[in-house]
Amino acid sequence: MFDQLPETFRSFKLNADVRTLLRLRQAMDKGLVSTLGDMFYVLKGLITTSPTDIGPFSKAFYAHFLDIDILPGEPLDKAILRSNAFKEWKDKLSSDEKEDIEDLELVDQFLDEVHLTSYDIKKFLDGKDILDKDDPSLKDKDAPGDNPASDRHHVLDRMADYRDIPLEELMRRMREVAKQQKTRHEGGDHWIGSGGVSPYGNGGAAAGGIRVGGAGGGKMARAAINNRDFYPADAKAPLGDDNVDAALAALKGIEEGSSEIILDVPLTIKEGLKQGGIFLPYEKEKRQQRIQVILMIDNGGWSMSPYIRVVQKLFAKMKTRFAHDLKTYYFHNTIYGGLYTDAARSQFAPLDKINLQDKNYTVFVIGDADMAPYELHRSSIRDWQKLSKHFKRMAWLNPMSEGEWYASMTCSVIKQIFPMFELTPEGIESAVLEMNKLKGNGW
Repeated sequence: MFDQLPETFRSFKLNADVRTLLRLRQAMDKGLVSTLGDMFYVLKGLITTSPTDIGPFSKAFYAHFLDIDILPGEPLDKAILRSNAFKEWKDKLSSDEKEDIEDLELVDQFLDEVHLTSYDIKKFLDGKDILDKDDPSLKDKDAPGDNPASDRHHVLDRMADYRDIPLEELMRRMREVAKQQKTRHEGGDHWIGSGGVSPYGNGGAAAGGIRVGGAGGGKMARAAINNRDFYPADAKAPLGDDNVDAALAALKGIEEGSSEIILDVPLTIKEGLKQGGIFLPYEKEKRQQRIQVILMIDNGGWSMSPYIRVVQKLFAKMKTRFAHDLKTYYFHNTIYGGLYTDAARSQFAPLDKINLQDKNYTVFVIGDADMAPYELHRSSIRDWQKLSKHFKRMAWLNPMSEGEWYASMTCSVIKQIFPMFELTPEGIESAVLEMNKLKGNGW
C-alpha cells in the first residue's frame, strides 16, 4: 500500500516522493500515527503547501486508502456515496440508524468513524488547560501564541482535546474572541483561524471543537458553521442554515425526567429483619431521563414559508443526535379543534386525541401568530388554552422580531397564553431555559 502512495498523490498533481515515505515512517516511529485520522493529518502536513492543495490531497488520500474513485470534477461526497467502502459500511447500520438521515449526513457519520483518532502524540494538550490560561477578551494584537496568517507551512505535531468542555461554553468564548478579532490567523490556540489547536476554526487538530468555515479534516468537531461570513454564528439572527447548529446546541439543554414510586425491596428486607420480622414497605423514587418533544408548525401562509425547511432541518438533526421522541403536527395560522399529522394537512388529529399524549412533552409552536382578527375566534383561543393547560412546558417561537409582535393584535393575544420567543438561536436558548425553570417549579 505505501509503496504506491507517492505515485497516487503525484497523479493528483501533488509533490510526493520517497522522502514523503521516509518522513511518514519517522512520524510512525515517534508514535504520531495510530489510526487513519492520524495518517490524514501527518500526510497533509508533509504534502500540502497551500490551501489550493487541500482539495486534491483529500481526493488522493481517500482514493489511496479507501479505494474511492473520484471522477473529474466530481465532489468528494458524491464519490463516497457510490463507493463500495461506504455501501458496505451503510449495510451494517440498523434501519433505525438510517431513518430520517440524509445521505450527506451519513457521509459525515461515515467519515467520523473512518477518522476515529486516538492521537498518541507526545505533545498531547488538554483543552481545559488551554482555556484556563486563555483570556477570550484579549485584543487582537495582544494575544500570545497566534500569528497573522502567512504562507508559512505548519506541521501538525500536536493536538488538543476539548471534548470535556460543554459546547455552550465554547460557543460563548468564541463569541467573545470574535468581537476582538480583526485579522485572519493561522496556527496557535486562541483565535478563530486555521492550522492550530484553537477550539474554533478549521484545518487544525482540536477534538471536540467548533469547525468554522473550511472543510472538515479529521472530522472531530462537535459543531460546524460552514459560512465564513459567520465568525461566529449570529445567535440573534433569524434561524437559518448558517446558525442552525447554534440552535441545536441550545436544544440540547432541554432537561426532562419522570419519576415513579417503586418498592425498595433490599431496604424493606433489611429494616424488617431489624424489627424482628415486621416488614414495613419502604419506597423509593425511580427516575427516568428522556427527551420528549412535540413540534407544532404553521406551514400554511407565505410569511412562514422561508422558515419551514430550516425548522424541520433543525429538529431532524435533533432527532438523529439526541435519543428522544419527536412528534410533529401542522396547522394554518391557528388551530380549530385539532392539528394535522402531515405537511399537506390532510390527516386531521382531534385536540382530545392530542391531549392524550404524555403531559411531560416539551412543546414548541412555530408560527408568526399574525393573522386576521376574525381567524382567532373564541373557540380557537379555547383550543390553545386547552393545550397550554395539558402541556405545562410550551413555548411559542416567532420568526417575527419582537418589536413587530405588539403591532399584531392576534400576536398579543397568543402571547398571553404562551411564553413567546424569537425564532433565533438565542430565542430558542431562552425558551429552553424558561421551560427548564417550569420543570424546577414542579411542572
